[in-house]
Amino acid sequence: MADATEAADGFTEIPTTTLADVLGREQVMDIGIRPLWQPVPRIAGPAFTVRCPQGDNLMLHAAIHRAQPGSVVVVESGDLDHALAGGNVCAVAQRRGVAGFVADGLIRDLAEVRERGFPVFARGIIPIPGGKKAVEPLNVQVRCGGVAVDAGDIVVADEEGVVVVPAARRDEVLGAARAKLAKEAGETLDAWEEAHRTRIDTILRDQGFEG
Repeated sequence: MADATEAADGFTEIPTTTLADVLGREQVMDIGIRPLWQPVPRIAGPAFTVRCPQGDNLMLHAAIHRAQPGSVVVVESGDLDHALAGGNVCAVAQRRGVAGFVADGLIRDLAEVRERGFPVFARGIIPIPGGKKAVEPLNVQVRCGGVAVDAGDIVVADEEGVVVVPAARRDEVLGAARAKLAKEAGETLDAWEEAHRTRIDTILRDQGFEG
């Protein structure tokens, strides 16, 4: 059961801003997927993917009993009229070791979720619960926040946003992100400012700007 945690080793140290620089816009979820309480810790783990059709949350409720400890449950929904989960669902997920939820939809019982410190990144809150009828396969490709997510992709989420690292690129991306952070750590603000001004002035000059 440790496999999910081990798969994301190292990524909790990497800000989503750095991963976004390495991966580009297509792997970053849209700004509607945001932390529902602050200050939220950074979470990182392999995606356990769930699809919930409009008005129904059955498969998310099924997923909390099946997701491995350390995984991030990622939900495709887009439903802005019903909650996908509430306080008890989040509490059980947390107790079973799930790192957090990233949901293209809504939850409820935010006070309970915040008090427990369970990280939820979603579009918002609503007090109306969804139904429980629609059976969908688990761990198939889903779309959340405009990004395609496969089971096992590494999902990193913090106060800046949510980034999806394709599983096949895990080691490459982690290495590039670590190298970028190391370079930035060794650079003083004075050195950064000088290089930045030179770069910006060159661009302006090339575009014919005078001033």
